Amino acid sequence: MRRGIVPLSLALLVAWLSRCWVAPSGRRHSVVQRQATMADRSVEDLRWSLLRMAAALDRGQAYNPTSGAYYAERMAVARELLDELLQRPSKNITMEDLDGEWEPVFSTVKHGIFRSSPFFLAVQEAFGDQESSELFFKLHELQVMSWGASKVGRVAQYINSTEGLLYSEFDTSLLSMTVIPIVGFWKLLPTIGGCVVTVSNISLVENKINMEVQYTKAKEVPGLPPLSDFVMNKEVPVNSVWKMLPWNGGRAPTCSVEVKYLDDEMRIVADKDGELFVYMRPVDPRGL
Repeated sequence: MRRGIVPLSLALLVAWLSRCWVAPSGRRHSVVQRQATMADRSVEDLRWSLLRMAAALDRGQAYNPTSGAYYAERMAVARELLDELLQRPSKNITMEDLDGEWEPVFSTVKHGIFRSSPFFLAVQEAFGDQESSELFFKLHELQVMSWGASKVGRVAQYINSTEGLLYSEFDTSLLSMTVIPIVGFWKLLPTIGGCVVTVSNISLVENKINMEVQYTKAKEVPGLPPLSDFVMNKEVPVNSVWKMLPWNGGRAPTCSVEVKYLDDEMRIVADKDGELFVYMRPVDPRGL
């Protein structure tokens, strides 16, 4: 009996190992699987596929070449969907079309969620070359994201065409993961945070949105213990401080993005390096 059991066990083990080796390639195949031609797909279908990919990639943040090449295939598929969307007819763009609230749901560049802020776009413009700005953003990520010290929450933009202003909001929580693994699971420090608001002048020239940062301030996020009163609701005059910095040579904090696609629900823009940012009209949770 034992002689019969051993070969059977070995056969089962080989079958299980072969399945483990085959399964990943099967999963990769399902990720890169295409319909006959993307050109045959409707705009609604392309948007839905892109949103599913954006959710799977955590708004694009899950793909970080600095850490490794994992999810590279998914990012490649997302780029193909974007390329096809950009071939479709877009609305004639006016400032009124940009009015209201937008949420960035996807970006093709690492650190893309916080880089959608006009402040960081202005930093990118100030550096001039892509290599220098990438180094800055990498150092910024290491400084604020390491050890779970900071976590990005909701990011949004509100455009008021009448006032010619863009309000960029960035929710962040600090010390959200302050425990000692194995030793215990209680939090050592309380989670605090807030919403950083960047206010910029905005104008539309042809398909290009031009922005000039004026000031930033912090405000409370409902349900999140706020930062100290010394920080909250205090305006920081970015525009005037920026001009005084010697390396800026008196220049204002300006930046621009080009609108590549626009419909009633989606807006796709490109920064000066050609990286894409996808915005959607938000769902009102109170209206569900």
